[in-house]
Amino acid sequence: MAVEHIKHWKIGDVEVARIVEVDSFEDDIWVLLKDQTPELIKKCDWLQSNFKTPEGRMKISFQCFALRSRGRNMMIDTCIGADRKREFDVFSNLRTTFLTDLAAAGFARETIDTVLCTHLHFDHVGWNTMLVAGRWVPTFPKARYLFGKTEFDHWMQLRKTGSSHHLAHLSDAIDPVIEAGMADFVPAEFELTDEVSLFPTPGHTPGHVSVHIRSRGAEAVITGDMLHHPIQLAEPELHANFDENVEQGARTRKTFVERFANSPTLIIGSHFCDPTSGWIVREGDKCKLRID
Repeated sequence: MAVEHIKHWKIGDVEVARIVEVDSFEDDIWVLLKDQTPELIKKCDWLQSNFKTPEGRMKISFQCFALRSRGRNMMIDTCIGADRKREFDVFSNLRTTFLTDLAAAGFARETIDTVLCTHLHFDHVGWNTMLVAGRWVPTFPKARYLFGKTEFDHWMQLRKTGSSHHLAHLSDAIDPVIEAGMADFVPAEFELTDEVSLFPTPGHTPGHVSVHIRSRGAEAVITGDMLHHPIQLAEPELHANFDENVEQGARTRKTFVERFANSPTLIIGSHFCDPTSGWIVREGDKCKLRID
């Protein structure tokens, strides 16, 4: 049976919905973790088939989350988007049910009042905009789009210096929002509501943030790209190729794992395949993701 594209959680009074755009994408572990082999994946028996293949390849999904808190409808990241060319063909000119799924989950695009991007990589900002009559326009017409100030300044510097060739998404997913006057720039520690707040998790990018949900004694974290795969809970200090600052990324993951291990905080992995969430538990000198 195919994994459903929509999943719901209730964290206290906060409603969370997952919307998947690319499901269970398979890749070699060395693409994420330098010099590692399939044996790293194979030896972790706790990694369900959802997260790995029998050959030891990792599985990740590309997805985002909609939240309802204190009467507000919010997007946490916006996936890859349609009608655009990206570096890799698998992410180019997508045609998915993203907007239909979002509406079916109870978050029609016209009802969204806040869009928060954990960072500004292409697969977290794509549906910021949509192509209408040949023009890129904001997908969520009633929303304020929140970009981390440190993160935004970092990407503008990359554009200015030409020090990155992965910049096409700035033109079609960020610039139109700025030009429409719909963007606000926020610090890494910021409250969206008294139940939903941001906290800094730098390393993947300089201004990367994760989302902390606390309501009626229940807690959850939406990780963003601080983590890409559950194996990083067991090996947080291994340098991740996708991190711009690999040393800082490793420190951030180690601190995160130590903070939330053996706690009741639900971890919702932004790239974790279904069931997408679980709890960090210690087993010997390693940690793993427990799924109930």
